[in-house]
Amino acid sequence: MNKPEPVQVIKQRRDAALQQLLSDVPYIQFLGVQFDRRGDELTAVLPFKEDHIGNPMLPAIHGGVTAAFLEITAIIQLSWAMIWDDMEGKTVDLPDRIQLPKTIDFTVDYLRSGLPRDAYARARVNRSGRRYASVHVEAWQDNRTKLFAQGTGHFLMPDRTKAP
Repeated sequence: MNKPEPVQVIKQRRDAALQQLLSDVPYIQFLGVQFDRRGDELTAVLPFKEDHIGNPMLPAIHGGVTAAFLEITAIIQLSWAMIWDDMEGKTVDLPDRIQLPKTIDFTVDYLRSGLPRDAYARARVNRSGRRYASVHVEAWQDNRTKLFAQGTGHFLMPDRTKAP
């Protein structure tokens, strides 16, 4: 009978895989987007920075920052779902560089002004096949039920039969 892996080993493997996903996208670091991981669920966090304000008269988070935050959340969640089975089953070692899905289109609904505070987002993969995926993202600030933006994106999946 195989002895189960220690929980610390599992956590380290998951954290390393998430860091690997995030490290390949400089814009994630530029915006300061972070991810809180609980098992296979990710919550994106956009810590407030003055540089994110687009309209200082309101003040409100710039629409481009909001859109980028939603799109980043969708791509990372989709990639996380894509590598989860390989990572958990340890069927293969993850490559040094994970190919990310490419955006086909991304639509954002701005529901209210993003206030000058931290923002959070979660993505739900609606469909993911070999070639195509559809993802929905919701963003909120103080109250999960009061979204300030949401988005839907369609993505071209990387060819997983080829080495990166």
